[in-house]
Amino acid sequence: MCKEIVRSPEFCGKLTFPVSLKQPGPRDGTIQCFIKRDKSKLTYHLYLCLSPAVVVENGKFLLSAKRNRRTTCTEYIISMDAENISRSSNTYIGKLRSNFLGTKFIIYDTQPPYNGAALCPPPGRTSRRFYSKKVSPKVPSGSYNIAQVTYELNVLGTRGPRRMHCIMYSIPASALEPGGTVPGQPDNLVPRSLEDSFRSMSFSKSSIMDRSMDFSSSRFSDITGGIQEGDEEEENKEVRPLVLRNKPPRWHEQLQCWCLNFRGRVTVASVKNFQLIAATQPAAGAPTSSQPAPSEHDKIILQFGKVAKDMFTMDYRYPLSAFQAFAICLSSFDTKLACE
Repeated sequence: MCKEIVRSPEFCGKLTFPVSLKQPGPRDGTIQCFIKRDKSKLTYHLYLCLSPAVVVENGKFLLSAKRNRRTTCTEYIISMDAENISRSSNTYIGKLRSNFLGTKFIIYDTQPPYNGAALCPPPGRTSRRFYSKKVSPKVPSGSYNIAQVTYELNVLGTRGPRRMHCIMYSIPASALEPGGTVPGQPDNLVPRSLEDSFRSMSFSKSSIMDRSMDFSSSRFSDITGGIQEGDEEEENKEVRPLVLRNKPPRWHEQLQCWCLNFRGRVTVASVKNFQLIAATQPAAGAPTSSQPAPSEHDKIILQFGKVAKDMFTMDYRYPLSAFQAFAICLSSFDTKLACE
């Protein structure tokens, strides 16, 4: 009943239910948030701005993340709980994993994206725990690759801001076209009961993955390999993922630095600051009439910047969700010696 009365953030511009954290932001305007970093605990907390002031000390808690260093990569566990940040918690909703150099990141979601998305799980450990019969009923059922964030290598060692681009596998490029939408929005973030958690899991190897949102865990590792060549080519024409790139800054002669217009939302110069806009390159053979207007591409979809020692602002809009925007911003915190 409430879902019928209260509209999603895309139309009302507000975060209402917890599920709003994985729904696209508003089409008109942005949702302003800020991130607090705790270096001693390696944690990051996302808050909703309750005041127009740039440097605020209080806000509505939304998400948290904890950085875990491993031998070959760095992982950021994302949770809906401010204190209990672990994969064993029922508030765990996704993670961000980097490569060894910190130049490439993959965003994993606990929920499957819409059916047309290109699922590209890396081989090995991603789906290993779903074959086990000892799956905890508290753990959300899935680990799906929904986006990839890549930072360009600075081979020449030239001074300047980082260059990055994001491939959003869970968002079609057509979402920015007139009348376009982001399909497959979740109804809830975590299983509400023991029965619901097992209902979304299937451990039978003979089960067949239908066209609905219910992905069988036994077929999870075969999703990318189960499509024939002809069907894959046809699907790529229909569903092309949205690509975001950083807005190039301009060189300010008087200040002798690279500058971006954050409209007062960023006050401290940092290599971590960025603004993301939609990439304008059309797909090969795609008609130009189906491409979004240039003005739509010029709109800043996500901006992130420093305002204090351990305080950063994060403003996002449609078609990104708070979860996706937070994960992309977390990638900027990682040290990237090869990019600077």
